[in-house]
Amino acid sequence: MCLHGMCGDFHLAFFDALCYTYHVIILFVEGTDMKLTQTNAQLYIPDGAPAPAALTRATDLCIAAHQDDIEIMAYAPIVQCYGSTARWFAGVTVTDGGGAPRSGIYADYTNEDMMRVRAEEQKMAASIGRYAAQFLLDYPSSAVKKPDNPVLINELKDIILACAPETVYTHNLADKHDTHVAVTLNVIRALRLIAPELRPKKVISMEVWRGLDWLCDEDKLPLDTGAHPNLAAALLGVYDSQIAGGKRYDLATVGRRLANATFFESHGVDEADSIAFGLDITALIEQDIDPAAFINGYIQSFKDEVNERIGKLSI
Repeated sequence: MCLHGMCGDFHLAFFDALCYTYHVIILFVEGTDMKLTQTNAQLYIPDGAPAPAALTRATDLCIAAHQDDIEIMAYAPIVQCYGSTARWFAGVTVTDGGGAPRSGIYADYTNEDMMRVRAEEQKMAASIGRYAAQFLLDYPSSAVKKPDNPVLINELKDIILACAPETVYTHNLADKHDTHVAVTLNVIRALRLIAPELRPKKVISMEVWRGLDWLCDEDKLPLDTGAHPNLAAALLGVYDSQIAGGKRYDLATVGRRLANATFFESHGVDEADSIAFGLDITALIEQDIDPAAFINGYIQSFKDEVNERIGKLSI
């Protein structure tokens, strides 16, 4: 079910509002206190369940920057929820997908064309993965990267409260994509606004534009991604605009997971065929810790481990 464009069983109230320096339409989701502020924002519910019920069933929520980031980094919770009646996965894609590289049949697509295609690809992935719900918030990357964007922060807060998930997944702070790190910082800001008793139990950061295999082994959170490889391939394969457009994320993502599993333990047999690494960042919402200081602690641990190994083997 798509709430944007007056489809489905919901009556949507629209009114004009001025936010910052740009004009937006506020989309109200009936049965919730949630407002989606961007003109083309959507809430897609693959099985057509009413919005409140669809959202509250979500146990695992992934908040990602771009269309396809969810399927790249959060396959472990997706497959854990797949076919389960006890666990449900929900996704939030924050940006509008503009500015993506393109070639082949997509070479002449405008930014607006690509944004429409990528939104449809994301919804197709949500249907294949049987997500509880998929938000497409449609923010331009420039708005996401603003150091102070209370509209986005509060929108994320409201989504988290509406879903009340046990675990939130997002990008890792050592990711080399600015928009990915900006999303993570906004997720942290949103979670800090939520009363402690209403926050998720865990917040896990994941791999996209930089893996987490550099972490010391005791800091890695290995998540099994080996089940239903056909589902993994299907979820990545729907993003034809990216794959045919010049980026083989489908092959690279599966390859990283296989490499993680094989190179995780040098003196033991593989315990899984495919692994995604996560880093638990729950402490960032439980304590007033600077995010840079937080991730630098893990970088320092990695540096110390390298220096110690070289030191003990040096003459």
